[in-house]
Amino acid sequence: MRGNGLVTKRLTKQTILTKFQVNGIMKKLINYFSEKQKTLFLIDSIGAFMTAFSLFVIVRQFNAYVGIPKNELTLLSVIAVCFSTYSAACFLFLKRGLTPFIKFIGIANLIYCALTIGLLMKYSHSLTILGTTYFLIEIVIILGLSYVELRVATRNKEK
Repeated sequence: MRGNGLVTKRLTKQTILTKFQVNGIMKKLINYFSEKQKTLFLIDSIGAFMTAFSLFVIVRQFNAYVGIPKNELTLLSVIAVCFSTYSAACFLFLKRGLTPFIKFIGIANLIYCALTIGLLMKYSHSLTILGTTYFLIEIVIILGLSYVELRVATRNKEK
C-alpha cells in the first residue's frame, strides 16, 4: 500500500507540473496573438486547409480503415474549406476591428468539433482505432486553437 501511495503522489506532482506548463504555454500564446491577431487568422486558415486536404485526399481514400463513410468525410472537408477561406479572407482584407471575426471563427471551430464528436458517436459501431485516433487528435488541436481564439477575442474586447 505504501508503494502505491508514492506512485500516486508522483503522478499527482507530474500532473500538476504538466498543468502549469500547459497553462504557461497557453498564456504565452494568448499574449502573443492578442498583439498579432492577423497571424491567428493565418494559422487558422492553414490548419483548416490541412484538415480539408487530409480529410478529402487522404482519409477519404482510406475510409475503410477509418470507419466513417466518404460522404461524411466530404462534408467535414467542405466545412474546413469554408473555414479556411473565411480565415484567409480575414487575414488578407481586415485591417482593424478583428475581435468579432476572431470570436466567430472560434465559435465555428467549437461547432465543428461538436459535429465531429456527433459523427464519432453516430459511427461508433464502425469506427476503427485509426479513425478514432485521427479525429480525437484533430478535435484536441482545434479545441486548443478555439480556446486561444476566444480568449484573444475576450481580452481584446476588454481593452
